[in-house]
Amino acid sequence: MNTDITKIERSPAGDAKTDSPAYLQMSLAAAMTLGLRPGIFYRGAKLCCINLLLTYESGCAGSCAYCGLQRQRDGRFSEKSFIRVEWPTFPTEEILERTAARPDQIDRVCISMVTNRKAVADTVEVAERLRPLGKAVSVLMAPTILDRDSIAALREAGVEIGSVAIDAATEDLFDKFRGRGVKGPHKWDRYWECLGEAVGIFGKRKAGCHLIVGLGETEAEMAATMQRVHDLGANVHLFSFYPEEGSALEGRDPCDAGQYRRMQLASYLITNGHTRFDAIEFDGSGRIRGYGVDSSEVEIVVQSGIPFMTSGCPGKDKLAACTRPYGDGPPGDIRSYPFTPNMEDIAKIKMEMGE
Repeated sequence: MNTDITKIERSPAGDAKTDSPAYLQMSLAAAMTLGLRPGIFYRGAKLCCINLLLTYESGCAGSCAYCGLQRQRDGRFSEKSFIRVEWPTFPTEEILERTAARPDQIDRVCISMVTNRKAVADTVEVAERLRPLGKAVSVLMAPTILDRDSIAALREAGVEIGSVAIDAATEDLFDKFRGRGVKGPHKWDRYWECLGEAVGIFGKRKAGCHLIVGLGETEAEMAATMQRVHDLGANVHLFSFYPEEGSALEGRDPCDAGQYRRMQLASYLITNGHTRFDAIEFDGSGRIRGYGVDSSEVEIVVQSGIPFMTSGCPGKDKLAACTRPYGDGPPGDIRSYPFTPNMEDIAKIKMEMGE
């Protein structure tokens, strides 16, 4: 790898006083973790990854139907909700200082790009500024504005894991909700190409793929996409669709709980080599009716609770540092558990799965 990151064109200070790289948005959970916002986590959940979002008054060029940041939504970019919650804006320097002050609590920092012409250089700069903190750094990449050289520049700036939010399980759904169907700029083929480039640059299992269950795909279609991600050498980071207020899909029902549970279990079994897509049994509607694994083995896996926990980038000694507490469902209807489910949780999960 010989990309010269000094040749990445740097952004000016920004068109607005609160533009990146001088300012960043962060998830409400991250702001609470750093003591920048008051609050406590339901059932003592903990976040060990500071989730950051580049911010620009010019916004994001995307118009994804389920996203609160879509350009058609009313309001300033920095005031829009994202993944169900507020993402307040803070000076980057203050975020760095607060993160450095918690060396034992925070394992990782994740920078989420947006589709904005300034985002490539600004992400490199933020990653470089994070390097002295000694934290693992992930980036949720924006494939539409990236090429292989700019991904390599992220790696040289200290990024350890690069992820791509393909989100939709099929090309038709991707095009409907992210591409031509919403007059958006994103292309299915480019997103998969970018994920492959990330695997080649960061290494196998050092690339991630976000997938959202409940956008209209069958369980068979989602399982096939999970297998494709795994075979490519990337990890699946799973989300349950929950309608974002103000988005084009705000009136759509949340993902069915049983569907999400079955896909969480299928993802775990595929990821850990217990089964493959072609061994999974589906009914005529594409719903899973068997995982291609002995029922006693499935029961052991379910009882562990691990498949139903948040699938995010790992921590020093944690399956996931990025637990995204209640990011895809409220505390009263937990979809991705930010902690190990207890016996009562397992009973509820099994009921949701129809067992």
